[in-house]
Amino acid sequence: MPKLPKIARISKSVSMYLLVALIGSVLAFGQAKPAADLIVTNAKIWTVDKTRPHAEALAVLGDRIVAVGSVAEVDAWHGPQTKVLDAQGKLLLPGFNDAHVHFVDGGDHLTAVQLKDAASPEEFAKRISDRAKTTPKGEWVIGGDWDEQRWSPANLPTKELVDAATPETPVWVNRYDGHESLANSVTLRLAGITSKTADPAGGEIVRDAQGNPTGVLKDAAQELVNKVMPPMTPAHRMRAIHQALDHAASLGVTSVQDMNPSYDDVKAYAELQERGGLTVRIYAAPMETNWKDQARIGIRHGFGSSFLHMGAVKGYADGSLGSETAYFFDAYTDAPGKTGLLSDEMHPVSAMQQRLRGADAAGLQLCVHAIGDRAISMTLDMFSQIEKTNGKRDRRWRIEHSQHLAAKDFARYARLGVIASVQPYHAIDDGRWAEARIGPDRIKRTYAFRTFIDNGVHLAFGTDWFVAPLSPMWSLYAAVTRATLDGKTPNGWVPEQKLTVAEGIEAYTMGSAYAEFQEKEKGSITPGKLADFVVLSDDIFKIPAASIKNVKVEATFLGGKLVYGGLE
Repeated sequence: MPKLPKIARISKSVSMYLLVALIGSVLAFGQAKPAADLIVTNAKIWTVDKTRPHAEALAVLGDRIVAVGSVAEVDAWHGPQTKVLDAQGKLLLPGFNDAHVHFVDGGDHLTAVQLKDAASPEEFAKRISDRAKTTPKGEWVIGGDWDEQRWSPANLPTKELVDAATPETPVWVNRYDGHESLANSVTLRLAGITSKTADPAGGEIVRDAQGNPTGVLKDAAQELVNKVMPPMTPAHRMRAIHQALDHAASLGVTSVQDMNPSYDDVKAYAELQERGGLTVRIYAAPMETNWKDQARIGIRHGFGSSFLHMGAVKGYADGSLGSETAYFFDAYTDAPGKTGLLSDEMHPVSAMQQRLRGADAAGLQLCVHAIGDRAISMTLDMFSQIEKTNGKRDRRWRIEHSQHLAAKDFARYARLGVIASVQPYHAIDDGRWAEARIGPDRIKRTYAFRTFIDNGVHLAFGTDWFVAPLSPMWSLYAAVTRATLDGKTPNGWVPEQKLTVAEGIEAYTMGSAYAEFQEKEKGSITPGKLADFVVLSDDIFKIPAASIKNVKVEATFLGGKLVYGGLE
């Protein structure tokens, strides 16, 4: 066999099948020069690989990157059948990996009634009325993502706003954080909710001065309605997934970590994978209450294919700041006497501890939603106790959201190896009103991305979509500027917590890959890794930070295949 030429940076991580493919190409062409399937050249590549941060070109063979380097180095992979794309000097990054989404719900919400930007209760009511007129009999008006903080005064909606326009149509629309929803009278009747209905553990039925339900149900109380909703049909679910896949590809999102999907969701993903229809890689983390389902058949963290894997469970410790159900040590500043709610899973805490300990012993990764400082501390306490019982190992525990910390707990994240799975967009959204809710002291440790990094804590970036936009550009803008959505803090809300563009990209790529035990497979433009990458319309390292949110994705590649846009 002829001597192979020197190849630009072939990593030790190149898999055996790649080596076989290389040998096959040499034999097939009868020449020493291996041939790539795809070369992207004339690019400005930010690799997120510290051994070689910058490059001009990359080569792909199969679904893997085989070379990264200068145009001349990578051109050694050019063969008769190689497709060459000119990036025209544009910025090329690893594909974005959203560490926290609700994927099916996100896809479904794309076509649901849109209430997030309804600027008044009247507009809120009109949009629901308009949707009800086109809703077939027997179907519900759902979705919404309403935000009462846009209203003056910022009062919660009530069923009276929509009852007159929906005398026969069930309405069940959620606040944008997902921790409270509004039901109209039809829905309350279907759920059997009256003035005599007791608040469930971990939930609240909001009532008027006479004790009658207003229609707003918080956290666990939402389950009173959810259990009487018609189940999503397979066709509806598949339609929502396709909408989600297309939306993700258009934004450069090549991987998502799906928090608390149903098993029907996972089944649909598996069917799509079998047909070659997944255009996003999915890590599924069902509810921790069902941890035995995975443990029973021996699934451990990272089990599955590059397109669909499992081995994690998701739990809830508390609610949300916006719904005043995040669980704090001290009372809410604007609601004296209220400290929030522990989730229904935490009633009692000992039962949650036992389930998490069992899941951990089975080798499953633990992902726990915790927002208030006391909920976070309690979660860290549970993790610490599990480590004492089950021994030390590489677990990569995650606290989802990690929003409001007690000062003592940053070091505990680092000591226990806990990943802060955070969503920067929430900071510029909540920042409009959060200080009025929890005061000037706690606000210093809110969305504390810089403090996490300074304490050696791994950050994984995501969006919490459908709760926030899936757009990585908006998330990076939020992390870098911390300029709140109301325009009142152009220099940054709690500006000492800002990150650099490079830090934000790393948290969105390598950080998220690490959070799902996939850092050897993806997260950087490195030979041997999956060829997931995006090309942007503008160089986000060079433009003003305020412009990052306007940058578009021009092309998205998954495993070397174009799934959105294109290059000449």
